[in-house]
Amino acid sequence: MLEVFRKLGSIQVDPIAVAGRSHDLVLHARVAGYEPAWCDLLYERREIFEVTNKALSLVPTSEFPWFRLGFGRKGPRFHAGVLAENAAVAERVLGRIRAEGALSALDFEREHGAPKDWFGMPENVVRAVLEAYTVTGVLGLARRDGNLRYYDLLERLLPAELVAHEVPVREQLRHTLLSRYRAHGLLGAGGAGDTFARIGPANSTPERPGRNALREELVELGALVPVDVEGVRGKRFVLGEELALLQAPPEPPPSVAFVAPFDSLLWDKALVASLFGFDYVWEGFFPPAKRRWGWYVLPICFGDRFVGRIEPRIDRDRARVEVLDVWWEDGFAPGRAHGFVEAMRDALRAYLRFAGAGSLEWAPHLATEKRLFLARP
Repeated sequence: MLEVFRKLGSIQVDPIAVAGRSHDLVLHARVAGYEPAWCDLLYERREIFEVTNKALSLVPTSEFPWFRLGFGRKGPRFHAGVLAENAAVAERVLGRIRAEGALSALDFEREHGAPKDWFGMPENVVRAVLEAYTVTGVLGLARRDGNLRYYDLLERLLPAELVAHEVPVREQLRHTLLSRYRAHGLLGAGGAGDTFARIGPANSTPERPGRNALREELVELGALVPVDVEGVRGKRFVLGEELALLQAPPEPPPSVAFVAPFDSLLWDKALVASLFGFDYVWEGFFPPAKRRWGWYVLPICFGDRFVGRIEPRIDRDRARVEVLDVWWEDGFAPGRAHGFVEAMRDALRAYLRFAGAGSLEWAPHLATEKRLFLARP
């Protein structure tokens, strides 16, 4: 697991858990026999830590000094303002944590004020203060209870030498940019969507270096290597340490993996469509009538191909997994693809273990898939 974190640089955290938490799905796709409790154990042992890197992410704790610039959801100025405008609440929150240890927003009375949440609605000021303190490096996330976050003083969570280790801002930004290229593996200069969120503008300003200058420095250092990809416009960049993979690519494993919607592999959807002929859009925010597939759908990867997508639901009360639907790519016949049926069965058995489920239920219209892939724990 730690090797996956080192290779990807960071793994995005997402609270939606209908098919498994996003970071768990990323690890499940890459680590044989993975169980969600393993990530929780690394978290409890402080071997991984939550920081903002594009979005809220898990990173190896040893890299904390290079991710100290946690800008939160709305940037450092906004969070500094939250603390200044709600000084009495901030002082009370920090005082209790100093005295009592790790606390969550639910351990305080709700306070109403100016901060707004993602949807423009009034936000609990206590929650905004807790986030602001994490952005300014006073607090850190001690643990999670489901989606409930517990905060404690940073010096009580991390070794003193890590807290004291100061890294220049330019070096932090360069490391952050490299982490995005590391996570995806083949990003272009402009990234895709919000791939480079919170790093800064493309061009340098008097306040901070731009991404273009930072990327040029990484190329000069040999950390990134520009490459041309046949059929793809523009330069792409690979890690210098992974250049050998292009010169002698390994055989793809003959296995099936279910890919998380927020997996870094899917950040550049246009590239995925160009390289693999696979059109993927996460439709979680779409109204049901506008969904082409479903709400929380996982791409199915077989070897080096995307062959379809699956919509599973984990029913924890009944210890079962429900498969609501499966979509196969045009031209892919699961029953005739060499090695696919057994690989899919293995993947489903592994997913049942991952989900802590004892049975797999197929939607009535999936009778063919049920017959092909009948999987027992």
